Amino acid sequence: MASASKSKTSIKPLDDRVLIKPQEAETKTSSGIYLPESAKEKPVMGKVIATGPGKVNDDGMRTALSVKKGDTVIYGKYAGTEVDIDGQKHMIMRESELLGVVD
Repeated sequence: MASASKSKTSIKPLDDRVLIKPQEAETKTSSGIYLPESAKEKPVMGKVIATGPGKVNDDGMRTALSVKKGDTVIYGKYAGTEVDIDGQKHMIMRESELLGVVD
């Protein structure tokens, strides 16, 4: 009997939305103290996994996004919507919710 291969879920954001893989919260402080789960801050940085085609403006043309796949971005603490993709947490948010790109 052939085994079914597990396919990875693929999500393509719409319009001006971006799919972000959040960076893991720190488990240890710089001085070496381990943090309990309740003391960890919600991550506000992540890597762009996919982008939408851009928002349609009044002329009917798409406005290109200023971020691209692979960029590391900073976003607001409560921005976006958390989604589970193949058991991993991701965020989907509008480009306007992003605060900046890390060089």
